[in-house]
Amino acid sequence: MSKILTVFYSRKGENHFPDGMRVIEKGNTAWAAEHIQAAVGGDLFEIEPVKPYSDNYRECVGQSVQDVKANARPEIKAFVENMDEYDTIFVGFPCWCGTAPMCVFTFLEHYDLTGKKIHPICTNEGSGMANSVAHLKASCPGAEVSEGLPFRGHLCEGGAEEIGAWAKAQL
Repeated sequence: MSKILTVFYSRKGENHFPDGMRVIEKGNTAWAAEHIQAAVGGDLFEIEPVKPYSDNYRECVGQSVQDVKANARPEIKAFVENMDEYDTIFVGFPCWCGTAPMCVFTFLEHYDLTGKKIHPICTNEGSGMANSVAHLKASCPGAEVSEGLPFRGHLCEGGAEEIGAWAKAQL
């Protein structure tokens, strides 16, 4: 039996929904990560940038555009100390500018993930996985990165059954 880690970046505050903007107290990707952990067990770790992204949606978009253009690796508050113990890693993130937020790459590139199985879940409102899988594969040489699950962010809170079934199918 492999040891499982679910790592995620999620943003609360003003978020885009099909019917317009809403302020949420818990980010959509946090819901998805918790559903994964409930379905398959293992440990849960939240990626937290030292300098948080704005709670204002438009300001956050501007910050993420700047990060992507600069290929930035924003500093994060903590790393998993025992990464060598994990065989399977679920990585959750929102789709920003066609990829994962740059702080996710800060986290992943900190480790040698050779031989590990990585399963991304990308929350979005229509962009799907965009370029995130290709970028994850480039940032995790030697790891086996699956095609992942694109999941509509506004459905994450109530998506336990579907997200859980996907996670179980990856094992």
